[in-house]
Amino acid sequence: MNPNNAVELKNIEMHFNMSKEKVDSIKEYFLRFVTRKLLYEDFVALNDVSIDIPKGDVFGILGLNGSGKSTMLKVISGILTPTKGTVETAGTIAPLIELGAGFDLDLTARENIYLNGSVLGYSKKFMDEKFQDIVDFSEMQDFLDTPMKNYSSGMVARIGFAIATITKPDILIVDEILAVGDFRFQQKCEDRINAMINDDTTVIIVSHSIEQIERLCKHCAWLEKGKLRMIGPCQDVCDAYKNQ
Repeated sequence: MNPNNAVELKNIEMHFNMSKEKVDSIKEYFLRFVTRKLLYEDFVALNDVSIDIPKGDVFGILGLNGSGKSTMLKVISGILTPTKGTVETAGTIAPLIELGAGFDLDLTARENIYLNGSVLGYSKKFMDEKFQDIVDFSEMQDFLDTPMKNYSSGMVARIGFAIATITKPDILIVDEILAVGDFRFQQKCEDRINAMINDDTTVIIVSHSIEQIERLCKHCAWLEKGKLRMIGPCQDVCDAYKNQ
């Protein structure tokens, strides 16, 4: 791996088996499975994608729904293993892909802060030290002992983002997170991301907001139906994307 790169994707392919027919019950599924009558369609989410992302870069990924953007982020973060190709990354990764995915919504926010911290590999001592910082950033002081099933999606995002960004990762992966919550909190999240950018964290962003990508990113990749359509300086790629 090139020591100047944070991420290297080489000839990545990601295939999924999509059922071609409706199965109405577990019994029917089992019978079709054992008699080998289940029919699948090979869906290619990423098709021979190669990208190098330099350390310290702010890299945007553009594309319509279903183009493979979120799949690429999950491949980079290690959530998905590609069907073909290789993925290499340098340093620690903080994936802000599904905020709150590690929460138990029957528990309170206070309990979930510690639960989610343990899922991310943080010790109780570390979470004790960072607890107040998380609460202050999320601004959820008045709701700490409320079960999170009573939270709005924006409130859950506040807690999730605050936990995920309490340390400085080498690579920060952001998937539409800044679209969650009210405008003031979105700006607060963007300010924290900018602070990481200024501290040489490599940031990879997926957003449907072209303005946000243009404002934050140095370079971009444009995905179309799983294939790499264009890669280069952010403004060049955004202009081509808008004029397609």
